[in-house]
Formats: sequence, structure tokens, C-alpha cells
Amino acid sequence: MLMDNKNMLSGKKILIMGVANQRSIAWAIAKAYASAGAELAFSYQNGRFKGKVEKLVESEMPGSLLVPCDVTDDGDIENLASILQNKWGTLHGIVHSMAYAKKEELEGMFVNTSREGFLLAQNISAYSLTAVSKLLYPLMKEGGSIITLTFQGSERVVPNYNVMGVAKASLEASVRYLASDLGSMGIRVNAVSAGPIRTLSAKGVKNFNRLLEGVEEKTPLRRLAGVEEVADTALFLASDLSSALTGTILYADCGYHIMGA
Repeated sequence: MLMDNKNMLSGKKILIMGVANQRSIAWAIAKAYASAGAELAFSYQNGRFKGKVEKLVESEMPGSLLVPCDVTDDGDIENLASILQNKWGTLHGIVHSMAYAKKEELEGMFVNTSREGFLLAQNISAYSLTAVSKLLYPLMKEGGSIITLTFQGSERVVPNYNVMGVAKASLEASVRYLASDLGSMGIRVNAVSAGPIRTLSAKGVKNFNRLLEGVEEKTPLRRLAGVEEVADTALFLASDLSSALTGTILYADCGYHIMGA
């Protein structure tokens, strides 16, 4: 846990995108940011997540801004930008923690991926970062930090990760291009590559528990990264301590990424 972090984000206004429930990485990041003094807003997809997110935020972070936003709809993102402009005027950070693929695309052979399934995974898991950045970066008048979440399936073949691995590779490339575009405005764009963690999204990956066991045995630290450790990495990236870092993928995976098969 980072020490003396109480005021690391004091005065910063940050948008959190992608909380699904209390076990979400995005929620752990939100708690770390709130403890560091940030003022938070949350966007959520209407439907099955609405009630859960509203209840969670209102019970633990009352007063935080809550805005529905379907990232596949440019109109929704424009509405989000308008609300943040009216409420805050200035934005200092974005946490993008969203990924989705149809369950059937995460089983069997990748070669059988459907066109529809491929495009859907790319749209929600990768392009949404660009779509959100395009409409929100004008609010980052004082510079700031955009952070997304990725996974090593972008670099290596992970059984049953399939189309999501390709989407994460696209997401990581987007981080680099966005960092190049926005750097002159003082906006940094980075990603945290978390090790496998039991979240709602992870449940869609077949034999995920077996994957966890295999990773735990191979990491240099002989354990899995905790969700709070991933949140601390995101806290570092949002703070001035990382002022010289952009276009970077930081691994919070207990060293698993350095190991061979």
C-alpha cells in the first residue's frame, strides 16, 4: 500500500467508468482515489448494473456524481461530457475499466470468432477508450491522467480468452497513439495490466479458476496480485508521482509477465 497518500489527489476531479459491483477493479480504484482526496464521478451502463452501482456509490461515497453512459452510443458520451462540463468544468482524470465479449466467443477455437462478436469486443473493450477520450479531453484543461485496464492475453495466448485478447492488444495500441496525441496538452495515457483476478468479467472465461492456479504457481512472488494492489498502481498513475510516464503499460501481476510458458 502506498504510504502517506491521503492528499495525493486532493482537488482532483476524476471520472470512474466500469464499476459493476463491489468486487470490481474499478471500485477498488475508486476507493483508493477517494482516500487520496479525489472528487469522483461514476458512469454506468443502464440496465442490470444501474441499481447495483447506484446503491454501492450512494452507500459508500454519497455525493458522488452518477451518470448513465452506454459507451457504444456517441450521444451518451456527449451527454456525459456535457454533465461533467456543467457540474465540474474541469476534469483531471479518467479511469476506463470496461471490457465485454459474448460468452460463446470465449470458448473453443479463436478461428471461429464471428464478425459480429469480433466487432462487438473491439467496440466496447478498445474503441470506447478513444471515443471517451475524444469527447472528454477538452475538459482536461489542466492536464491529467487517463488510465485503462488491460491483461497479458494481449501479448500471449491465454486459453479461452480468444477475441478479448485481440481487443486488449488493440486497447494497448490505442494507449500509445492517444498518449502521442494528447501529451502536448499535459494529458498522460497509461494502462495497468493486472494479473488474473476474480471479478464479474472473469466469470465469462472458461476454466478461470484453473488459470488462477497456474499463474499463482509461476509468478516470481508465488502469489496473485490483489485488487487493492492494482488500485495502488492506478493511484500512482493518477498522481504527480508518475508525471513523466505516458504511453506505458504497468504490470501489477506479481511478475508473471516476465516468465516463460
